[in-house]
Amino acid sequence: MPGPLPGLLRALLGLWAALGLGLIGLSAAAQEPLWADLQPRVALVERGGSLWLNCSTNCPRPERGGLETSLRRNGTQRGLRWLARQLVDIREPETQPVCFFRCARRTLQARGLIRTFQRPDRVELMPLPAWQPVGENFTLSCRVPGAGPRGSLTVTLLRGARELVRRSFSGESPRARGAVLTAAVLARREDHGANFSCRAELDLRPHGLGLFENRSAPRMLRTFALSPEPPRLDAPRLLEVGSESPVSCSLDGLFPASEARVYLALGAQRLHPDITLEGDAIRAAATATASAEQEGAGQLGCSVTLGRESRETWENVTVYSFPAPLLTLSAPSVPEGETVTVTCAPGARALVTLDGVPAAAPGQPVQLQLNATANDDRRSFFCDATLEVDGEVLSKKESTELRVLYAPRLDDSDCPRSWTWPEGPEQTLRCEARGNPAPSVHCARPDGGAVLALGLLGPITRALAGTYRCTAANVQGEAVKDVTLTVEYAPALDSVSCPERITWLEGTEASLSCVAQGVPPPNVSCVRSGAAEAIEGLLHVAREHAGTYRCEATNSQGSAAKTVAITVEYGPSFEELSCPSNWTWVEGSGRLFSCEVDGKPQPRVECVGSRGTTEKVLLPLAPPDPSPRAPSIPSEPASGIYTCNATNQHGSMVKMVAVSVESPPKMDESTCPSHQTWLEGAEAVGPACAALGRPSPQVSCSREGGPWPQRIHVSRQDAGTYLCLATNEHGTDTRTITVRVEYRPVVAELAASPPGGVRPGGNFTLTCRAEAWPPAQISWRAPPGALNIGLSSNNSTLSVAGALGSHGGEYECAATNAHGRHARRITVRVTGPWLWVAVGGAVGGAALLAAGAGLAFYVQSTACKKGEYNVQEAESSGEAVCLNGAGGGAGGNDSAQGGTEPDGTAETPAGGEVFSIQLTSA
Repeated sequence: MPGPLPGLLRALLGLWAALGLGLIGLSAAAQEPLWADLQPRVALVERGGSLWLNCSTNCPRPERGGLETSLRRNGTQRGLRWLARQLVDIREPETQPVCFFRCARRTLQARGLIRTFQRPDRVELMPLPAWQPVGENFTLSCRVPGAGPRGSLTVTLLRGARELVRRSFSGESPRARGAVLTAAVLARREDHGANFSCRAELDLRPHGLGLFENRSAPRMLRTFALSPEPPRLDAPRLLEVGSESPVSCSLDGLFPASEARVYLALGAQRLHPDITLEGDAIRAAATATASAEQEGAGQLGCSVTLGRESRETWENVTVYSFPAPLLTLSAPSVPEGETVTVTCAPGARALVTLDGVPAAAPGQPVQLQLNATANDDRRSFFCDATLEVDGEVLSKKESTELRVLYAPRLDDSDCPRSWTWPEGPEQTLRCEARGNPAPSVHCARPDGGAVLALGLLGPITRALAGTYRCTAANVQGEAVKDVTLTVEYAPALDSVSCPERITWLEGTEASLSCVAQGVPPPNVSCVRSGAAEAIEGLLHVAREHAGTYRCEATNSQGSAAKTVAITVEYGPSFEELSCPSNWTWVEGSGRLFSCEVDGKPQPRVECVGSRGTTEKVLLPLAPPDPSPRAPSIPSEPASGIYTCNATNQHGSMVKMVAVSVESPPKMDESTCPSHQTWLEGAEAVGPACAALGRPSPQVSCSREGGPWPQRIHVSRQDAGTYLCLATNEHGTDTRTITVRVEYRPVVAELAASPPGGVRPGGNFTLTCRAEAWPPAQISWRAPPGALNIGLSSNNSTLSVAGALGSHGGEYECAATNAHGRHARRITVRVTGPWLWVAVGGAVGGAALLAAGAGLAFYVQSTACKKGEYNVQEAESSGEAVCLNGAGGGAGGNDSAQGGTEPDGTAETPAGGEVFSIQLTSA
């Protein structure tokens, strides 16, 4: 059966393939070498940790196998060709486990390596010295016990965050553990109070583990500097029992000075000083008080301690006792004539002297006796005591005063018989009497008048002057004395005895005298301002005596000055300079006639019109007469003769004044128009300008600084701005004139565009440009039958769109303004092939028929009858436009023939201007 055969073949082929692969596999297995393997081969485990080791082989049927190691085991798992075992509490730095199998009488082995590491859990910085001298080395030592392996360990010594020393132990044995880093560091001032620490880093990142870091606790360093010099001790060499004496101790070169301690003592007595710091210096100040138990030789000591060092100083002090001497009187107060005993007693070992009399021996008193008199009252007695201590002589003094009772005495030295006081300032009046007890003194006028306030500060016035009786009294008696008080005061000049203003009349006799009051009597002199000598006696009054005089009164107490103004009055008089006989008044100047009259008091002046003027009209004076009764003053005085009358209380005077009136130049629109128009080609003598004024002003006009010629032939260049100047002796006036020049029109340009040929229905344009002022109006004249003509807004351009044969012919452009008309002509020819001519003729005929009908109607209109049509806004218009007048056909080349233009305004170019449009076939 054929069906199963293919399946069977496929099965047989598969079987043979499997057998072939099996044989190949058995062959390969028979050829593979036998081995034993241990995983992991190399391991790094934290000390005390655990690890699984896998021991395997490729031996098909190993006889036996195992794992040899000295480490503790916790569990084992087995297979035919493998063995797994857990090792725990691994502490040895390095071990080498061995994996082995027995296969076909051979031993297969694999050796591994297990190492342990320990983190730097303990980092210890050895203690620092309590105080470290600046400038000396100290030791920083750091211990990291047990950490390892040491080859991966780095130890760093730190000051704050700054590294001082860093050491790596790379290259050491993998079994090495723990590390010590020691360094010598120089102590500095900046290290005082600084924290030092140690950092340990175990870097196991190359082994696939991390970076383990730890840091020691910080230790603070205290540095100090102490000067080798001893302290300076300021103390007295001698110290009295019971007295206080300042003591000070100072030392420089300390750091830190605030940490220093000062011990100050007097013998066994400790003092308590006040401490003052200034930079690196310390100062201790105290007060030492010695007691009687310390009398004799002793010592004062000062000790300064900083860190673990100290400096000290000792000074010798002698404590002594020296009481003051005792000075006594037999009676502190005795009447005059009694005997007084004075005694001075010293302390032990002291020698005393009473008023220069020494005692017989040290420790002995001294006495003095006297008969008391008035001169002994308030007498002082002195007792000097001396004592030698440690080679130095000390002294003390005592004094006392004796009072002697006696009757009052008024001496001239204490109470003068004559007093002289200046008036004004406060003074203290003194009249003192000697006596004990102190007498009372009373000074009053004998008539029972004023009483002097003795001993009190008060003002001195003239009312106090006079004679006073002074009486001094006490329990011992009384004394009487007369005194005279004189009060001096400075001169005074009042208005009664010396008036401020004096008036004299010229030609009379007068004298200047001033009387001043004062003690002592003042001397008075009067000097005129600017003069050197004083005036005296009777004067014959003249004008030169008028002026200001300074009168001065002088005595020993001062001086007084006063200014006296003397006025000399006189009648009026005219001077030509101050009141001229001829006066010209300039209109608009505002200047008033000045007629100044000499006279005292100032005369009243009036100038009244007489000949040639209105009667009673006042001439305006400067300043005008304010009198309300005066006639009104005209705004413009009239020319003529005026009579001027000057009057005061001493007389009057008359003068005749001739007045003439003139005015400065003035130009306005009526005399000199600001806008003027000239015609080109005319004759002109300049702008039409005149000026008002008296005398008649001269008027001149210029343009851009140049003078105006006498006569010109006007051209367009004469248009512009002119400055006209009017001048007479009273001033000038200027006016700016604008001149406009108008001229006839001229057609400056008449041109056609384009210059080339145009096909039938083409476009052409005629352009006309005219020059004229005022601007010209543009008008056109076209050939008869020319339709569809367009004009621009200002008629300067004529345009045809779709040219026909009827558009050929002569065109005229005319420019017109108020001064004339000018025209130019141009000829346009339309030519082309007969076919186009025929077609154009047919079309043109139809157009002409239509246009003829319209033209026949339009010819009757007013515009065509006038002979031209001015198109204002026909640009782009499609309407028919009549541009040719009746009779403008064949004879249209000469516009002057119609008689519608002035002579010379029509123009036809030589040979005619022809614009040819070539019509070509398609």
